[in-house]
Amino acid sequence: MAVKNFVPPRRLLLGPGPSMLHPRVLRALSTPLLGHLDPAFLAIMDEIQTLLRFVFQTENRFTIAVSGTGSAGMEASIVNIVEPGDAVIVGVNGVFGTRWASIVERCGGKAIRVEAPWGQIVEPDAIRQALRQSGPVKAVAVVQAETSTGVWQPLEPISHLCREHDTLFLVDAVTSLGGAPVDVDRWNIDVCYSATQKCLSCPPGLSPFTLSDRALAAIKARRTSCQSWYLDMALIADYWAEGTRAYHHTAPISMLYALREALRLVEEEGLPARFVRHQRNSEALIAGLTELGLPPLPPIGHRLPTLTCVTIPSHIPESEIRASLLSTYGIEIGGGLGPLKGKVWRIGLMGESSTEAHVLTLLNALETLFILGGWLSTPGIALQAASRVYSRRV
Repeated sequence: MAVKNFVPPRRLLLGPGPSMLHPRVLRALSTPLLGHLDPAFLAIMDEIQTLLRFVFQTENRFTIAVSGTGSAGMEASIVNIVEPGDAVIVGVNGVFGTRWASIVERCGGKAIRVEAPWGQIVEPDAIRQALRQSGPVKAVAVVQAETSTGVWQPLEPISHLCREHDTLFLVDAVTSLGGAPVDVDRWNIDVCYSATQKCLSCPPGLSPFTLSDRALAAIKARRTSCQSWYLDMALIADYWAEGTRAYHHTAPISMLYALREALRLVEEEGLPARFVRHQRNSEALIAGLTELGLPPLPPIGHRLPTLTCVTIPSHIPESEIRASLLSTYGIEIGGGLGPLKGKVWRIGLMGESSTEAHVLTLLNALETLFILGGWLSTPGIALQAASRVYSRRV
């Protein structure tokens, strides 16, 4: 059977990931291959480590890109730290905190769930109480950017608690790295991971990952072998470490080319300017959506600038609107997960997707669909609300 060429339809990616790619990143993907132990490629790995330290805001020697998606980074964070019987406090206020707790238990650890309603932060006082009541705790794990709810979790108060109790601090920064501050050294984060397809605007397939010296010491002091061979950081360290370069696995060469270029773009823009851009576009989007009767799920002060989660009134057919956005306008947004299925939209403004033009394009499409559905009688109100945000002086 002759298989035809595949030409993907044009899409504006405004869902929870992946995000749009810069043309330079697409070109990097087509760079001719090198061997994964070629000296020229090893030099690129060194550059990637330097750029990742910049984005993570860390001096950690062990800062790499795990060969796998963000879920590989999540699993690596647990399988390397947790041994059978270890207690780990996990903040659970959405899908990914729940998943983290499950991985702890699969490793034979004890997951102490500190739960909060979906759409709310995990309160530091609840973490403090769990630390006081739980006996020896190996680590505290929280999601900074909960992709299922759009909640932006404060980290600094929990960091202080971890230091007071001599406990490792683990952070999921999948939907924040490169779009919101992730200050690994200032917040004393011991293990932090992310994913390339979100705010870094690189294809999915790599997980930026960093370990503090405290975390490395804990790994070296393990009584048992790491549950995973592929994600064993003690082995992978010898491949990424300068001067060693021992074979572990065949690295995804083209993906690392793309990540290097994506990180160069982040460096060129600068982190402060990048954070301002994401915040400004998020505020404009929320202003427009609010005029359409779509309020954000998280409260003010805890809303991600990279992913907006809004509640959908029961009279609006949320899945039909999403389908129409895709089929008519080529715009992708995400629906709800778990208990929020059918109740929310998740709109990602991450990396290359976070632009004024994309915000206005989406709001214009939604206004048209809402007018056709009879849910909006005054055209332009969402666009005007967003424009008022953009007209403010920066």
